[in-house]
Amino acid sequence: MAKTDIVIIGAGLNGLAAALALGGRQCRKPLSVTVIEKGDPARFANPAHDSRASALAAATQRMLAGIGVWSAMVPFAQAMNQVVVTDAALPEARQTLLSFLDSSDSAPTMFVENHAIFKALLDEMALSPQITLTTGQAVAGFHFGPGLAQVSLADGREIKASLVIGADGRGSPTRQAAGIEVENWPYAQSAITLTVGHELPHGGRAEEHFNPHGVFAILPLSGNRSSLVWTEPHEKAQALCAMPEDAFLDELSKQFGAHLGKLSLLSPRHAHPLSMMMADRFVGKRLALVGDAAHVIHPLAGLGLNLGFKDAAALVDCVMQAADLGQDIGGEAALEAYSRWRRFDTISTAAMIHSLDLLFANDQVALRSLRQAGLRLVDKIPALKRAFEKEAAGLTGDLPRLMRGLAA
Repeated sequence: MAKTDIVIIGAGLNGLAAALALGGRQCRKPLSVTVIEKGDPARFANPAHDSRASALAAATQRMLAGIGVWSAMVPFAQAMNQVVVTDAALPEARQTLLSFLDSSDSAPTMFVENHAIFKALLDEMALSPQITLTTGQAVAGFHFGPGLAQVSLADGREIKASLVIGADGRGSPTRQAAGIEVENWPYAQSAITLTVGHELPHGGRAEEHFNPHGVFAILPLSGNRSSLVWTEPHEKAQALCAMPEDAFLDELSKQFGAHLGKLSLLSPRHAHPLSMMMADRFVGKRLALVGDAAHVIHPLAGLGLNLGFKDAAALVDCVMQAADLGQDIGGEAALEAYSRWRRFDTISTAAMIHSLDLLFANDQVALRSLRQAGLRLVDKIPALKRAFEKEAAGLTGDLPRLMRGLAA
């Protein structure tokens, strides 16, 4: 039977980041980490697999630098120099209600395609001797104590560890095996994601156009390219994805507008049903949940991945503090410290995003007038805008060491 300090279930972005933060080459005292993924994580680094891009806040960039991967992402990153918010469905009716320019007191948010993030994480993990990646094997069973945790694989192998980290997504078999329930709020929306090319440069400007069906977001990528998040009711989203390319491009151009010139499709279209999910607990006996295994929020503010990385960074602080004190890294004290740190912050953020979606995905005249007035008011108060900018940069609250630019 193999033994390791930590087993991470899932080689998604959060699982890989947690592995490097705990056992990578940049760690002060790297722990032995085994990452288990039933598929081949190399497929995540294929642009055809995932047409999405992620907004990486300033605090997240610090973390990625701290685990040794940010420099590999920089050539693929596009700074968000401005964000513009409107409250109308079609381009001819859009008036800017709120606009943020890049603030000089923190690094700008950077947009990076998910496949480039995966590649940087996987490449660094391959150079980290304390990390073992086990692929092609499903988990057959868990034992969370008493004693050490034990993970059984489909091929009969068994691994013992002081701590199991569930980073296996919203359907998390790890969470289910631990008997942790979830609260789930499905939305009547799907988000269509794709990458487009355009004739004219975007100048690093991100656009969020709200309408009764949700957000139509244009997110700048490197070169004359943008990542789109187009929210529609489920049936319409599926119908749009099923259209021939020419017909879809016509519909897209009506939503996008002509300000960046002629459009071209650079990736497949994917429709993702949207929901909000929150685990009743983020921890169990010798178990911690991170990322989508613990919480899923609406993508309208682009905070989901940043929250998951903050989970990983906070868990690393709690685990490393226990290790430094000679305590059990998977013991109750370390896990309860992690739960207290992350649960309130995550619930507060999820509630805020949920409220924003309810506020904007509504075409009642009185409510629309109220939100437009509110956005214009924020736009005219510099101190309030700076507070929003700092929140978006992930620089508020109790930040983990990695997100403060310190070694884990």
